[in-house]
Amino acid sequence: MSNLQITKPIKGPGLTKAGVAVLQFLLIFFIAALELLFRNSYGIFTGLALWIAFFGGIYLGRKGTAYVNAVAPPISLLISSILLMPTLGGGSLRPSKFLLDLIAGLAAISFYLLSGAGVAWLIWFKKERVKNKNLLASGL
Repeated sequence: MSNLQITKPIKGPGLTKAGVAVLQFLLIFFIAALELLFRNSYGIFTGLALWIAFFGGIYLGRKGTAYVNAVAPPISLLISSILLMPTLGGGSLRPSKFLLDLIAGLAAISFYLLSGAGVAWLIWFKKERVKNKNLLASGL
């Protein structure tokens, strides 16, 4: 069992920054659309899609995509929410109703969003610290 080697499903160096952002957006958009279609609110499936987007971006991304991996999922969730809540979510375009639905939907998955973003930002800060330490050691 210890001789089992896990290989990446993508051959080569991995996804580019744009590839990570698009993959995360599509995953979040489709899972959020399905959950809004069946439940009229966000829940555990959208939260798990956020975690998969964060950690999938870490796993599938190239070297140097950690910043995009930390930034893209919250922005993707916001854009998806703005597009999906008035249409599939049963909401309206009245600003008071729309903003209330948006805040309630984001509050329902705030744990997943904050924990995934926290881990992604910690990974980015760690990589930046190592990069800066290597630059200082090389004399630049």
